[in-house]
Amino acid sequence: MGMMKKTNLNEWLNESTKLLAEQSELASLEARVILCHILDKPREWLVTHPDFELDDHQTDKANQMIARIQTGEPLPYLIGKQAFYGLDFKVTPDVLIPRPETELLIEECITWLEEHPDRRKLADIGTGSGAIAITLADRFEDLQVTAIDISGKALDVARQNAQLLNVDSQIVFIKNDLLDNIFDSFDILAANLPYIPSEKLITLQVARYEPLLALDGGQDGLVIIKRLLHQAREHLKPGGMILLEIEEGQSESVQKLVDTLMPGVAKSILIDLANHPRFLKIMV
Repeated sequence: MGMMKKTNLNEWLNESTKLLAEQSELASLEARVILCHILDKPREWLVTHPDFELDDHQTDKANQMIARIQTGEPLPYLIGKQAFYGLDFKVTPDVLIPRPETELLIEECITWLEEHPDRRKLADIGTGSGAIAITLADRFEDLQVTAIDISGKALDVARQNAQLLNVDSQIVFIKNDLLDNIFDSFDILAANLPYIPSEKLITLQVARYEPLLALDGGQDGLVIIKRLLHQAREHLKPGGMILLEIEEGQSESVQKLVDTLMPGVAKSILIDLANHPRFLKIMV
């Protein structure tokens, strides 16, 4: 057997950052996240131990993860978690990876709930990893949440997240197709539904690894949103709010839908930090 070769932590970070830089603006951060995961150390530890020697096994494991990222595999699936609104969520390929844009939906809900302290029933439709349901339950301990998803595997992940973050007593999880046969009504309906047009989806990198069920919005991207808007009236309490994430090109078409399906309600489009139309907000 030859000598065991050692790799210095800083050298590995520099090399890996170069490899990832071609496809990621966050190359240096991603390389650090991989090392933290493999060494089971916090990020501060890397800074204070630049000369730490990785053994063969650690180096191989880290290099394999770099190679998988280079083929386009999302980092959160490799390490099994994603941060969202200050909380860590377990993620698997059965759920969509929570996105920073969705934090804007959280902000809107927080503002509304703070202004309406007596309104505490929320439905998160298409809950996925549970990011929306759990973040809001964590913020408001008197919030009662119904988290709905058509995917049993996604609900398993969401349930685990609710337990890990100690909010499972506030959330009822239901395997269901939108609001079909649900007889309850809510103060807020929040949903990040599939909204990408089928044809466009085929061309997108995200479709290679993330669940198509969570992305495919049918021919115009609005098939599922349309169904929910159709159901929404009878499940929203008077004075309630609906918040739906949309694709940037859907701003006009989704507002026309609202005029047809829910005439007379107040509606607006919220812009995200990248200046794209991102949410449809309806006040009844």
